[in-house]
Amino acid sequence: MSDINPTHIYGFMEAGRLLVAASIGALVVAVQRWTRRGRPLTRSMEQAHVLLCLAGALMMLIVGDSVARAFGIAGAAAIIRFRTPIEDPRDITVLFLLMALGMAAGLGLIPVAALGTAFVCGCLLVLPHGQGEPPRSMKVALVAEGRQFPSTHVLKVFAAHQIAAEPMEFSHGKHASVRYRALLDRETSIDVVSAQLLAGGAAGLSSVSWETPKKELSL
Repeated sequence: MSDINPTHIYGFMEAGRLLVAASIGALVVAVQRWTRRGRPLTRSMEQAHVLLCLAGALMMLIVGDSVARAFGIAGAAAIIRFRTPIEDPRDITVLFLLMALGMAAGLGLIPVAALGTAFVCGCLLVLPHGQGEPPRSMKVALVAEGRQFPSTHVLKVFAAHQIAAEPMEFSHGKHASVRYRALLDRETSIDVVSAQLLAGGAAGLSSVSWETPKKELSL
């Protein structure tokens, strides 16, 4: 029998910690799917949950006891930006929690990571999501591929998602464009609406951009 302790094999313990972090992210994603059945997360957001938790663990493994490495990673993380806006403060909070859980796993604090995961999943199950919240106000700018603006298609998509839209600005140059003020339910995914508006290029729109006004309107 060999006297080598498998936990002392180089990389064995580190791989185990990364596996724990990835498992935590996957478990939280599964709970999110169950609690957000009315408005599921996009596939990219689900992957971000797992990868961010894994990133937290990996950062802790890289940093170790080195202050210089910690500052280096902090500087690199400061320039990272999500290109897709995260609309729900709850989603942002979950991402931060996953980062913390990943860090705990990376430091080898498995009991802390397990207990924290249980609390996060429990809170996601207990706390209602998006109930009783007023609709959000946004501005959406639509640019057509040519001079003809597909108003019928746009209004049909808005109606399908129960979006109350009011035209604000019109432009009839080389590319027709319209800016709307829209009131939509907080459960409505603007990614889904944008995809349906563009319709893979078949609807006659070249771009869709959403903007949250400084002062949100309420009904």
